[in-house]
Amino acid sequence: MKRTTIGIMLAAILLTVTACTSPSSPSTEGERQEQEQEVSREEKSPDTPYQVLAEQLKTPWAIDFDGETIYISERGGNIVQIQDGEFNRQTVHTEKPVAQIGEGGFLGFVLAPDFKESRRAFAYHSYDQDGSIMNRLVLLEQKGNEWTEAESFIEKIPGSNVHNGGRIAIGPDNHLYVTTGDSGEGELAQNQENLAGKILRLTLDGKIPENNPTAGSYVFTLGHRNSQGLAWNSEGEFYSSEHGPSGTPGGHDEINEITAGSNYGWPEILGDEQQEGLKTPVYHSGDSAIAPSGIAFDEEDQMYVATLRGQKLYRFQPESTSLDVVLEDEGRLRDVKVYNGKIYVITNNTDGRGVPSDNDDRLLVLE
Repeated sequence: MKRTTIGIMLAAILLTVTACTSPSSPSTEGERQEQEQEVSREEKSPDTPYQVLAEQLKTPWAIDFDGETIYISERGGNIVQIQDGEFNRQTVHTEKPVAQIGEGGFLGFVLAPDFKESRRAFAYHSYDQDGSIMNRLVLLEQKGNEWTEAESFIEKIPGSNVHNGGRIAIGPDNHLYVTTGDSGEGELAQNQENLAGKILRLTLDGKIPENNPTAGSYVFTLGHRNSQGLAWNSEGEFYSSEHGPSGTPGGHDEINEITAGSNYGWPEILGDEQQEGLKTPVYHSGDSAIAPSGIAFDEEDQMYVATLRGQKLYRFQPESTSLDVVLEDEGRLRDVKVYNGKIYVITNNTDGRGVPSDNDDRLLVLE
């Protein structure tokens, strides 16, 4: 199928996609996709603003780097290593099999800070627990061309075929942050005792930090529907992206500034609605839906937002709350990273809701 790409656009755009269930109903990226017409993609021109570093990825989810070596998680339960132009798909062995069901599977993945020596990484994956979908956070160790579970950190994070969260990131404080979805049950996001609909914080050895907002709890923030992006700017300010509801009302996808112990309101408030004790987002998409996933900051503290339903890479200016298009017409975009001055993006057209070409999915780099 043909494709086109465009360069950086300087003006903010009006989002025109339509969202789709009520805030109290379970909803999926797929339900939003049902109202989307197939995107026509023209052939790329010679002056395309990116290069393709890898093709035929299988529903990729997260990108990380070890020097010039790139690692990408795939939802079916593999890790792809790209080194010196060589593509190597590596098997992951977990104590509980990965369940690639709906939006679940092998999701978040981040290398340990001492990866060169330890060959260890953190991963988040779905699994079947007596007929119910759950999620878990594990420590992996690379041995040759395989990865093996070394330790389980958190078990029985609520999951389902929708809203599993799954983004993992290491913060400036050298702690591990993990997003969880509400598993299609919005009320769980307001339950402090339940791990669904939260951002979790733990030490790199899997312990609960002493200075977490609630003693003895992994919960760092609550009231999230389905966050899939985490990033910090150069000032250490912490942001997340989050999927809003589908249907009527719909849209209201969010970018939030994250502060310890805060409640982000799902499912009690949407958009600019206010309620005592609940935080409103720094940006929301109104009645339109973009389904933001991975986010990343560049050296100038500009945020990049990969979107699934929106099928664009945006540049977000927090001070003006504007979204500018950086890349479009490549289909669904799952993750973005800024590394050594370059922007890396993975498409997600093979996730069952996109329109894949013979070469999808792909890792793209913008310079």
